[in-house]
Formats: sequence, structure tokens, C-alpha cells
Amino acid sequence: MTDAVDTSRMVAPDLVEWGESGPRLVAGRRSGDSLLAFPLPRDGDCERVTLSSRGILWSWTVQRFRPKSPPDRASQGATFCPYCVGYVEFPEGVIVEGRIDVSPDAASLRIGQTMETAVIPIFTDEGGSVCIFAFRPLEDS
Repeated sequence: MTDAVDTSRMVAPDLVEWGESGPRLVAGRRSGDSLLAFPLPRDGDCERVTLSSRGILWSWTVQRFRPKSPPDRASQGATFCPYCVGYVEFPEGVIVEGRIDVSPDAASLRIGQTMETAVIPIFTDEGGSVCIFAFRPLEDS
């Protein structure tokens, strides 16, 4: 799936790589113990690993309060709207926390549901939209 947003401006580098199937998260396999870490550690002591584009919803909740700023630059001066946050387990053996892009509400979410990685705009600044990764439920799961 290709998202209809400008993905050239991610909130941080090395979060997402684009493949034929759309966005995929970038993790790192630590050389000392071979464990996967997300996001990709900046210390350079890791092998770069691109995760699958799909994972399984492990748990989720609704964020009903404004997060601390930074990193919540998106809501400075704006009305806060609750949003879903969840943990998605990837086949490579890592569980990643992220926003869940679901509309109109969370009523359709269920543990064990297949999710796909997406990219969504989180805020706009003088340069345009800044994006983050998110997860979307697959309709057929």
C-alpha cells in the first residue's frame, strides 16, 4: 500500500525503508547477543534489518491524554484528540510500539489482528508535513 503523504520528511531518520509492498520498519540486530532492537540503534554496532511489512496486534489502548513535548510537537497549540497506540509483533521476533491509524474508532481492533506498517503525517511546520510510522489493521484479517 502506498500512502498519499509526502514521506520524505520523517520525524527521525532510519525509521522506515520503502519496498514494493510499501513502508517497512528498520531495526538493528545487535552484534553482542543477536537481539533485534527498534528503532535502529545509532551506535553502529548493529546489522541493519528491514522488518516485514505486516505483524500481529499484540496489545492496544487509547491514548486519552496529551503526551509530553518534545516529542509531541504535533499538538502544541492544537486541540488534543485521543488516538490508539498498540504493540505489533513482527515475524522477525520484535514487538514495536506505535500509533494505530484506525478510523472511525477503535471498536474494530482485536488482539491477534494482522496489521500493516503505514506512514502518516503527524504535524506540519514551515517545511510541510512531518511523518511518523503507524500501523493499520488489514480489512481481511
